[in-house]
Amino acid sequence: MKITALSPFMTSPSKSFVLGFFLMVGVSSSASAQQVIAHRGASFDAPENTVAAFKEAWKQGADGIEGDFYLTSDGQIACIHDKNTKRVAVGQPVLKVAESTMEELKSVEVGAWKDPKFKGEKIPTLSEVIETIPPGKQFFVEIKCGPEILPELKKQLTTSDLTDDQVVLICFNEEVIRKARQMMPQYKANWLTSYKRSTPVSKWAPSQTQVVSKLQNTKATGLGTNGNLSVVNESFADAVKASGVELHIWTVNDPAHAKQFASLGAASLTTDRPAFIREQLN
Repeated sequence: MKITALSPFMTSPSKSFVLGFFLMVGVSSSASAQQVIAHRGASFDAPENTVAAFKEAWKQGADGIEGDFYLTSDGQIACIHDKNTKRVAVGQPVLKVAESTMEELKSVEVGAWKDPKFKGEKIPTLSEVIETIPPGKQFFVEIKCGPEILPELKKQLTTSDLTDDQVVLICFNEEVIRKARQMMPQYKANWLTSYKRSTPVSKWAPSQTQVVSKLQNTKATGLGTNGNLSVVNESFADAVKASGVELHIWTVNDPAHAKQFASLGAASLTTDRPAFIREQLN
């Protein structure tokens, strides 16, 4: 950040003024440090993973969007979270995404379950999602299937108007991240994890050591971690960043939690409510 010279009329600024000035700069920089990523678009206000949700995210000033993607039976890429259409296509034929063509998936309506005003929304293709993305904005591509999607994903991303630094590939599957890094090294790639424990008193898994090991084995450029405050503390954040990767956190809708994760130096916070969380952080 460039610091301009003090006014010539202030030939002898007080120490308290100078200290106050630099504290103000520090607070301002910290407040805008985290990117706010819209989870499945602005999914609190619009039906998840639809063009309407992604456009709403941009209206709300999101720094980026996150969407979920599967390879269809005819080799296209569909934007939907679940393995089938049951949850978002209420009262309609249930289609398995991987076993359906894109045309078949387009036959179901996926907006009215959220609100009647969204009736008519369809499952978008990868290219339709990309068309919504303004220059300079981030695109977090969550891969919901296996590495079979990677050749087509590479083709569509590299022939799009997106720049390399706009794209972040994310996935829970370690093999997918490993192969994505090999096939598309120009893009960042975050390995995703959440945490479980077998009993209320047992330790959370994966452990901090296991997380760092998996990041190294996959050659991921970042960790996308579930915002579990029992796990993601200062020690955890420091260990992840010390391993040379970025720390990204999902899905954060609580303002107090957002501020806590921001204080740990998270590169991004993924949320259903981008405008609300940005307002709270500022």
